[in-house]
Amino acid sequence: MKKEIVFREFCKEDSKIIEEIIIEAWHYNDLCSPKTAQKMAKVFLSSCLTNQTYTQVALLNNEPIGVIMAKDSKIHKCLLKYRIRQILAILSLYLFGEGRKVSKIFSSVSEMDKELLKECKHEYEGELAFFAISSKARGNGIGKKMFCDMLEYMKSQNVNNFYLFTDTSCNYGFYEHQGMTRRNEKSHTFFIQGKETKMTFFIYDYFINAKSKE
Repeated sequence: MKKEIVFREFCKEDSKIIEEIIIEAWHYNDLCSPKTAQKMAKVFLSSCLTNQTYTQVALLNNEPIGVIMAKDSKIHKCLLKYRIRQILAILSLYLFGEGRKVSKIFSSVSEMDKELLKECKHEYEGELAFFAISSKARGNGIGKKMFCDMLEYMKSQNVNNFYLFTDTSCNYGFYEHQGMTRRNEKSHTFFIQGKETKMTFFIYDYFINAKSKE
């Protein structure tokens, strides 16, 4: 029997499984204990929810296997329920030592993202804020379908250009295959679980109308 993939907007019931996808995609279990990894995933998801005007979740047998979130900056307003959820997730992470320690990684990455964006010297109209596919669903064209749907949303909103942040822990080559351009990158060395880990962080962008870049 052919498996049917269903696409719909994000709903609260998706959170737990999407958090598991986040842990897998960003290798949080390599950074800390499983308990802390779960709290980090909650912070990440709640932060993405404060930064979107478009969501799409891919479901297989009613289970989320992929998620994408994007933002039209012209109309974006953070809903209070998502801001409260973010604050509670951050507080939960900060309540114990390991959580405070790994939160420094979040802070370092956030600062690098800000620098990458600033150095681009461009006012973008939108952002691809979050995109992750479960490993068991990759290679089936689901990611491409979700990216194309997001792109159609941007076009419908007259968003002429958008950007995203990614890094070497992800399949960043996917974005180049979808026509995005790498604009800037920065490398940073972290000391995680007593080991030295070097990562490179990127900013990619996409111009729907080439004239908008001029």
